[in-house]
Amino acid sequence: MTTIDAFEATALDGSTVPLATWRGRVRLVVNTASRCGFTPQYAGLEALQQEYGPRGLTVLGFPCNQFGAQEPGDAAEIRSFCDTRFGVSFPLFAKIAVNGPEAHPLYVWLKREARGMLGLSAIKWNFTKFLVDRSGAVVGRFAPSKPPASLRPAIERLL
Repeated sequence: MTTIDAFEATALDGSTVPLATWRGRVRLVVNTASRCGFTPQYAGLEALQQEYGPRGLTVLGFPCNQFGAQEPGDAAEIRSFCDTRFGVSFPLFAKIAVNGPEAHPLYVWLKREARGMLGLSAIKWNFTKFLVDRSGAVVGRFAPSKPPASLRPAIERLL
C-alpha cells in the first residue's frame, strides 16, 4: 500500500524533501494561494500548526496557480507573503499543479485516495485539504470552504 511517505516534493528553497520526513505525524496537506478569497485560511492553518504541532500535526502547504492565477509569485514572493502576512511556520513547497497532466504525483495519489463531492477526483479550488493519519494513509478530504478550525475534531481523533 502506498502512503504519503512514498513521495517527495521541492521546498520553496529548491531542495528536495521526502515527505517521510514527517513519518509518524498527522499531516494536513493543503493547496494554497496568496490572492484567493480563501487566503485568510493561512491564519487558521497556522493556528492548527501552533496548537497541534507539539502533539504530532504538521501542516504542509503546496502553492498552486491553477485556479484563477491566484498564486502568481515566485518562491521568494510566496515566502515573504506567508511570513509577513500570516507568520507561517509550517513547511511550504514550490508551486505545483494539482490537476491535469502536470499534476504532482502526490496530488494524483491524494485524489485517488479521497474523492471529492459527487465522487469526483479533481481539485475544485485553492485550499482543498487532505488529512493524513500517522501511518501515512489519507483519512479525509475537505472542501476549500471548510475553515481550518472546523477540522479540530478530526485532527484530535488522530492525535
